[in-house]
Amino acid sequence: MASANPYAPLLDEIPVERHEVPVAGGVTAYWVYGPSDASTTVIAVHGFRGEHHGLEPVVAHLPDVRVISPDLPGFGETAPLPGVRHDLDMYAEWLKAFAAKVAPGAVILGHSFGSIVVASAVAHGLPAPRVVLVNPIGAPALEGPRGLLTRLAVFYYWAGARLPERLGEALLRNGLIVRVMSESMAKTKDAELRRFIHDQHDRYFSRFADRDVLHDAFVASVSHDVREFAPRIAQPTLLVAAVRDDITPIEAERRLARLFPAAELVEIPDVGHLIHYETPAPAAAAIRRFLAPSEPGTR
Repeated sequence: MASANPYAPLLDEIPVERHEVPVAGGVTAYWVYGPSDASTTVIAVHGFRGEHHGLEPVVAHLPDVRVISPDLPGFGETAPLPGVRHDLDMYAEWLKAFAAKVAPGAVILGHSFGSIVVASAVAHGLPAPRVVLVNPIGAPALEGPRGLLTRLAVFYYWAGARLPERLGEALLRNGLIVRVMSESMAKTKDAELRRFIHDQHDRYFSRFADRDVLHDAFVASVSHDVREFAPRIAQPTLLVAAVRDDITPIEAERRLARLFPAAELVEIPDVGHLIHYETPAPAAAAIRRFLAPSEPGTR
């Protein structure tokens, strides 16, 4: 039985349309939320193993913003791009091409692995007036507070890619393992909210196309971080970081912020790597302030 979505009443008030567009030799599925005449458009890029649904709680708190949320190639309703490895370079080039087709000049937002994709794309020339990174990967994942668990994840994805196909797919989509991942990331003590988070992961965490795409994306996610690209991102950048993030500790996020020419760091307490599920309202409030036109004489 599906758990109740605590953000559904807000989300139900926002118009949404599903679209498809040919990009980089494939077809990208994407969703457009909010008013068509909004003054600001944001392209929102989800994280590893996720898809567009994951960012909907944040979208629900931005009713006046036009948000374009694609499924990354190989995840959700977007098929893998044919004949290419799904590494970081591919995702960054795909994002540049996608943005040029659907919303040139939009603000670019990325969550988790999406923060790496966005940072790489912008550093390599994606035009964007502003950049927003939520739960940015600001340090090597293997060096995080749960480096041992990350090493176990490396073995898990390696095994999933090397086992006979049927066994490998079953391992990677195993519901018990997905639940363990979900439990390890959730920080809230609210039972209803935890049920919703687990339901979301049960529904959407295994909507990847195949084990090869998943392995490629995982390798990209643990082989890169935003630090590589930060000094080359001149645009005003907002980092929305979690004080209890087990993937990138808050001290690393503070160091990351100093690498950007023009970055603002907002720290959200009592939450980990699931800002988009557990604290979307304060995240959206920070984004709204960041996107608001500056008064004369202010930044």
